[in-house]
Order: sequence, then C-alpha cells, then structure tokens
Amino acid sequence: MSKKKIVLTAIAILVIALVVVTVQNMNGNGDEAVEVQTDTVKRQKVVQTVNATGRIQPKTQVKVSADVSAKITHLNVKEGDWVEKGDFLLELDRENHLAAVESAQASLNSTESDAKLARENMTKAEKDYLRAKELFEKNLESQSSLEAYAAAFQVEKARYESALDQVDRAAAYLKQMNDNLSKTRIYAPMAGTISRLNKEVGEIALGSQFQEDVIMVISNLSGMEALVDVDENDVVSVSAGDSAKIEVDAFPDVVFDGIVTEIANSANISGQGTADQKTEFEVKVAVLQSFDSGQKTVPAGGQEINTANVNNRLRPGMTAGCDIVTEIRENALSIPIQSVAVRTVEQLTPAKPVGKNDAIADEQPEESAYKPDKDGFVEVVFVVKSDGTVEARQVKTGIQSDTHIEILEGLSENDQIVIGNYRAISKDLQNGTPVTVKDNTAAK
Repeated sequence: MSKKKIVLTAIAILVIALVVVTVQNMNGNGDEAVEVQTDTVKRQKVVQTVNATGRIQPKTQVKVSADVSAKITHLNVKEGDWVEKGDFLLELDRENHLAAVESAQASLNSTESDAKLARENMTKAEKDYLRAKELFEKNLESQSSLEAYAAAFQVEKARYESALDQVDRAAAYLKQMNDNLSKTRIYAPMAGTISRLNKEVGEIALGSQFQEDVIMVISNLSGMEALVDVDENDVVSVSAGDSAKIEVDAFPDVVFDGIVTEIANSANISGQGTADQKTEFEVKVAVLQSFDSGQKTVPAGGQEINTANVNNRLRPGMTAGCDIVTEIRENALSIPIQSVAVRTVEQLTPAKPVGKNDAIADEQPEESAYKPDKDGFVEVVFVVKSDGTVEARQVKTGIQSDTHIEILEGLSENDQIVIGNYRAISKDLQNGTPVTVKDNTAAK
C-alpha cells in the first residue's frame, strides 16, 4: 500500500472516530447507570417524637419566705433534712414585735377606759333627759330646757359610739401585732425534704410584702418531673397525656417513663431581637418509673446502684433530655427519611434533549404531572422500574420518626425505591436515569 493510501485511511478512521464521539456527546451521558442502594416499601410502626431538654424538679415544692422582716435568730433544720407538716423550722428576732404587741395592748386598754367613761356620761345624760321630759309633761320644765337635755344626750351617745369604734380599731391593731409576732416562728407547710437552704443564722429575712426572699425550699422528692423547653414549631404537636421517655445525664443507662402533665400558655423568648432569638414553651413531664437496658445495676459515681431505687436518687436541677411521643402509626406505609427528595417542577421536567426524536421526548413527564406546594417544591421518591431506570414519583408524607417517614399517597407496598446514596437522590437522579444496585445493606 502506498504512502498516500495509508494517510487517507488514517484520516478516514480519525473522521469516523470524531463522528462517534460527537454523536455520544449529543446523546449526553444520561445513559450511564448510577450506582444506588434500594429497598422495598413496607408497612411498619412509625413513632413521631418531639425532642426537648431541661431539668429535673419536684412536682410539689414550697418556697418558704418570711412574712415579716427580721434577723434569723434560730435555724432548726439543715439542707437534706426531712420535715413533717407543722415541724418548727426557724425563728426570727421577736423583740420589736413583742414591743409592738405590748404597745398595742396598752392602746387597747386606754381606749376601753375611754369607752367606759363615755358610756357613763351617756347614761347620766340620758337620765337627765328623761327627768326633764317628766317635768315638761307636768308643765314644770320649759320646752327649750327639754331640748337642751335631749341634745346633750345625743352628744354623749355619739361620743360613746365613737369610743366603741376606737376600741374596735385598737383591738384589730393588737390582733395584727400578735399575728406579726406569731410569724417570727415559721413552721413547715408540708412534709418533704429541705432541698435548698439559702440563709443562715444572723442573716436578715426580708418580708415577702417587699420582694421574694426565699429562705428555704421544701420539696417532695418522691414525685419528680422534667421541666423541658419545647420549640414553638413543635409545641403544637404536644398534648397533655402524651407519653415520653426521659434520660437523665446522671444515670446514662436508665430511661424513665413519663407523661406530659402541663403545657405553658405563654412563651419564653431568649435572645430577643438577635439572630439567636429562640421562642420556647415550658412543658412539664411527670416521671413515672425507670427501667435499664437489661442490667440489674447501674454504675453511678464509681458505685453500683439498684435500678429499683434510681427514682429516689433523682435530685432537683439534674439535666434531662426528653422524647415526647406525639403520634403513633402502628401499620404505616413508610420508607427511610433520606429517600424523599425535594425538587422543583423544572428539575423534574427538563427541556427536550437535543437530537432526540419526538417519540422519545414525549416519554418525558408533563409539567402538569406534578403539583408543587406554595413554595414551588415537590416531594418525590425515585421508584426503580422493571427496565432498570427510575421514575420520580410525587408523594404525600405524614408523620415521621427519627429514621422513617409515613407515605400517605404516591407509593404502594413492595415498590422498589432508591434509598441511597445521598448525592444520587439529591442531585444525580432524573426521570429515566438508568441505575445499578450497588449495596443495599450500606444504606439500611
């Protein structure tokens, strides 16, 4: 073969190669199979929970404050002591209050003496008036004289009634002073444990009429609850009576059963006006009982404790995390959460590919096949078809757990769906994309 023929043959081969590459580029890379993990749609139990954190506190506790201001002279308890209702707790300085009682008693005695004198004067004036009236009826007394005696009687009567009012006021003041004196001795309003003691002997206790000045807190530690903060977006799902699981940092291997007992009506707002602003509602979850993860004992502080007594070891202020069960579907059609992708309608209905004939292009789903939400997004799940390609199928979702989400519409039981990988679901897969199953176990 001549050199000229060899060159022409080489050029022809090069041209053919260029044509093949050009055709492949025009057809795009969509025919390349994407490696995915798949699973079948099935029914199972889905439990939706709301997560919150907070602290442990007694369900019943009383803050003990003084009703009068005075120095603490005697303290009969210490933190951790158990007290019964009516037990003596502490005594305040009584000297000023004793003096006030004595002064009030003297004032009462004085007003009672004044009232007694006023009564005698009234009695004398009444007798003078009655005598003048008899003489007037016998024409032995003038009309003006009778009227003078009557006026004098009314004056003395008014003075006596005023004196009685003074006695009542003095008696009330004495009662008040005695009450203040009695408040210098404080007794336990309920049975419980002294969970906090804020003052010592010699410190001043401010009367509660001025400001809150808590001397001690008495708590019923046999009944505890978790006070947790729930985000405003989650609190609408929480209802009184919802069950919960409570974990306390101090007992890492123990889970406490709980039940929602109270939901705050007003929010707590932190970081107001900043980028870190949070709006949360306080929710009270009563601690019912505890159980461990199959162990008979639970390590705590280097020692082992019996889980039967762990409820009694809860202390106010311990950090707690709470999973509140807001909804349960016993036999829900569900799939892994990561299987659901969010796309726009444009992403689901790409433009007609260049070089494709109309018959192939007509196989693309019409825009009207998808109904976006108010923000223009569509929830889809990629279903593997029998020809090895995927279909982006719009779904309607329901409740979700930490791992699975309920499917209300769009899928059927035993459909094969793509559950991984993340890049494929979130970006690579389109309607008609060919796929190959790599490893189902990696995504489960």
